Amino acid sequence: MPTALLSVYDKTGVAEMAAGLHSLGWRIISSGGTATAIAASGTPVVDVAELTGLPAMLGHRVVTLHPMIHGGILADTDDPSHREDMAAHGIEAIDLVVVNLYPFSSNPGIELIDIGGPAMVRAAAKNHAHVAVVVDPADYAPVLAEITAEGTVTVPTRRRLARAAFARTAAYDAAIVNWLDRTDAEPEPLPPTLHLALERAEILRYGENPHQQGARYRSIESVDDGGWWDHMVQHGGKALSYLNLYDTEAAWRLVHRFDRPAAVIVKHANPCGVAVADDITEAYRRAHACDPVSAFGGIVAVNRPVTVDMAEALAPVFTEVVVAPGYEPGALEVLTAKANLRVMTARAPGTREFDVRPIDGGLLVQHADPVPLDRSTWQVVTAVAPSERQWDDLVFAWSVCAAVSSNAIVYARDGQAFGIGAGQQNRLDSARIAAERSAGRAAGGVCASDAFFPFRDGLDAAAAAGVTAVIQPGGSVRDAEVIAAADEHGIAMVFTGMRHFRH
Repeated sequence: MPTALLSVYDKTGVAEMAAGLHSLGWRIISSGGTATAIAASGTPVVDVAELTGLPAMLGHRVVTLHPMIHGGILADTDDPSHREDMAAHGIEAIDLVVVNLYPFSSNPGIELIDIGGPAMVRAAAKNHAHVAVVVDPADYAPVLAEITAEGTVTVPTRRRLARAAFARTAAYDAAIVNWLDRTDAEPEPLPPTLHLALERAEILRYGENPHQQGARYRSIESVDDGGWWDHMVQHGGKALSYLNLYDTEAAWRLVHRFDRPAAVIVKHANPCGVAVADDITEAYRRAHACDPVSAFGGIVAVNRPVTVDMAEALAPVFTEVVVAPGYEPGALEVLTAKANLRVMTARAPGTREFDVRPIDGGLLVQHADPVPLDRSTWQVVTAVAPSERQWDDLVFAWSVCAAVSSNAIVYARDGQAFGIGAGQQNRLDSARIAAERSAGRAAGGVCASDAFFPFRDGLDAAAAAGVTAVIQPGGSVRDAEVIAAADEHGIAMVFTGMRHFRH
């Protein structure tokens, strides 16, 4: 008679699984609450204590940690010496292990660190040549169906289940390590090891280019809640590609830096339009006006529900994605009429602890850039101080600049970006591009630079564009020269003391 051991925290479907196995002639072994649930459903069950001769002890910390259990799971029944040991000690083979673990991530703490569960899972997965292991209730029905059809769990299925089991215990251990790092009384700035447990959430249309495959993975630790992508609702349009996700993430994060109604347009990971206004329709129109050429085929993110007026203003513009917290009646109908436009509703993005990038043989890891906007730490370094209107624009431009690829220069006025120079090898070229894009519209406005001006030429370019206030980190050996140039032009300049490179 084949034997199954069922021991689960999440009892969803376990009684039905036990009943199905019993009907196929299997013996059921279980313990604790799982045994109670199975017996209550009318299925005969043998308690683990009957096999071990020992009750659960140490506050249920020790139940299945016994040779009668692990011998039955780990036995290679093709090995004569194993069969001799089993006969000598009265150990019976266990053919199927159904286990899910204490939900550690739901409320991390010592008592939710499962020991017996992972031990059984790993033992069964190791011996998958002879034992099937099931860690996910979603596999109950397929496994039962296969036993019904084949009389056993087939070799390919046992291998698939073993991989899933080891992935589950690896993620479980990663969650514990990360919790210990977070609760360390004297944590290191960066932990000595990183344990990233991810599962594939969706396969994308393609990667960065059509010949590349792409997928989105999510942290297994946060599966119950997940990031905003796991709760996003797509109302229309084609499936998402790698760049759709990458650019939409950039747009959605940037638009949530603003308290006022705001719109962001991103193209190739860089904003090409950003604006705030009193209403979301005007914010979108102002954002689009920054660089209508680059906005073609871009990603639009807004931090207020989309109105019908905004939808009608956006509809004629070729756009890849629109993401918003909601849509007013009628707005969705306008946007979903565009067959290829991906229309998305999403919640606000969460915070990131680390930024991670691959390099040969490993990863580059850094703390995510928080982009603080605490004016109390900023310093006016020129003879002229910014006006209140200029302060508002400096804060706005600094927020935008920190989201632009370096070298980054942003010209803005009245809560609207007019020129964005991104990703140039020298700061002067970025300033020239920003001036060209602004086409005189930034006159009387402000300039933000993500890093210090190494020479006065960048400041001179901003002055030529009509800028009247500048915000930059400072810290150059030529700061005095740049400050003198600002004073010469009658420009107010603020040092933030913090650089915001982004590569």
